[in-house]
Amino acid sequence: MNDNQKFVAGLILGAAAVAAAALFLQSEKGKEFMSNVKDAADDAQDTFKEKLQSFDEEVAALLRKGKQFVEDLENKAKDSSAQEA
Repeated sequence: MNDNQKFVAGLILGAAAVAAAALFLQSEKGKEFMSNVKDAADDAQDTFKEKLQSFDEEVAALLRKGKQFVEDLENKAKDSSAQEA
């Protein structure tokens, strides 16, 4: 098979696949399938939002702890220099 024949065969197979998919998606089973896909996508979106919110809360907590740690170090350094003076 030469390159032109392979190209034409690919076009025909691609067109057939698109036609089959279009027919399937118009059937009741296809509509049910798309509904299931949409529901799964909605669930995934909700899960992603929940995990993103949880991540945001964890980052905020870590930042608060980090700021408190720096403040504690600064206070210890001030106390230490005040005692030495």
